[in-house]
Amino acid sequence: MSFRTIEWRDDTVIMIDQTRLPGEEVYNTYSDFKSVADAIRGMIIRGAPAIGVAAAMGVALGAREIIADTHESFFRQLENVCDVLARTRPTAVNLFWGIERMKRVAEQNRDKNLDKIREILKKEAIRIEQEDLTICRNIGKWGATLIPEGATVLTHCNAGGLATAGYGTALGVIRAAHEAGKKIQVFADETRPWLQGARLTAWELLKDGIPTTLISDNMAGFFMSKGEITCCVVGADRIAANGDTANKIGTYSVAVLAKENNIPFYVAAPVSTLDLTLADGSKIPIEERPGIEVTHIKGIAIAPEGVNVRNPAFDVTPARFITAIITENGIVKDDYRAGLRKVAGK
Repeated sequence: MSFRTIEWRDDTVIMIDQTRLPGEEVYNTYSDFKSVADAIRGMIIRGAPAIGVAAAMGVALGAREIIADTHESFFRQLENVCDVLARTRPTAVNLFWGIERMKRVAEQNRDKNLDKIREILKKEAIRIEQEDLTICRNIGKWGATLIPEGATVLTHCNAGGLATAGYGTALGVIRAAHEAGKKIQVFADETRPWLQGARLTAWELLKDGIPTTLISDNMAGFFMSKGEITCCVVGADRIAANGDTANKIGTYSVAVLAKENNIPFYVAAPVSTLDLTLADGSKIPIEERPGIEVTHIKGIAIAPEGVNVRNPAFDVTPARFITAIITENGIVKDDYRAGLRKVAGK
C-alpha cells in the first residue's frame, strides 16, 4: 500500500489525517497521549482496528510521560492515561481491547524497573500494529473465497487500510479477491454524514486500481433491485455474542435491502471486535455525535439554523440479516453463538 495509517517512529506516533482526505495526504506527529486521545475523538484516525492500535500507542506514549518515583505512583498515573483514552469513543470495542491488553502487559511486568516497563509497553504497541496487518490479510484470504469472479461488491463506510493498521477488513476481502485475479468492481456508499465512503474508500480503491463506482447512500436499494449488486461486505465496530453487529450508521438499512433482494451480506472483522460479554446488540453503546456534522459540510450550512438534529454514529444489524461473519480465524455462519466462541478460542 502507498500510505501508512499509523506507525510508531522515533518515540512518536505518526497518523495520516483522515479529515484532510482525499484533498491532502497529510501526516501528523503526536508525542503525548492527550493529543492521541484528541485525534481519536476528532476522527483524525477512525475505524475500529485502527482506533485499537492508536489507543495502545497512546498508552505507550503516556507511560513515557509519567514522572514517578515508585511503582505505585506510576501505575496510578497509568490508570489515568488509560481512562482518558477510554473516554474518547464508546462504540468500537477494539479501543477498550487495546487499552486492556496494554494494562495487562504492564501488570505482568510490575516487578521490573519503570524504564523497562515503559520499553515493554512501547514494544507491545508496535506488536499490536504489526499483528493487525497479519490479521487483516488473513481476513482477506478467508473472505476472498466468498467473492465470485466478476462480482460487483457493495461496501458501506470505510473498512480499509485507513480503518486498520493497513490492508483493511471489508476492503481486505475486496483487495484479496482482486489480488487473486478475480475481475471485480466495487460500489461504495458515500456514508453520510462524514462521507467516509466518498472521501476514503473511493480514494483507497482508486489507488489500488480497483474499479469503483460511488453512489449516495439512498441509491443502494435501486442498484440491488436492478440486479447490479452481487454481494455486500462491511466492517464492524462491535459484534455481540449472538452475531448482532454495530457498524457505521446506515449499515442496518443496507442489510435489510440485501435480505429483500436475496443478496449475501457479509461482515468482516477481527476477533478483537467480538464482545462476547454482550448477549445481543441491544447492549452495545451507540455514540451520538454533534449535530453540526449533519447540518454542515466542511463548514457550509446545508440545513436551516435551529432545526433539531439526531446524529447516531452507528446502528446495529441483527444477526438474522448477516449471511456470514469473516474473521482471521475462519468464516462463521448460522449458529453465531457457537461459531464466534470457536473463532475466539473460548
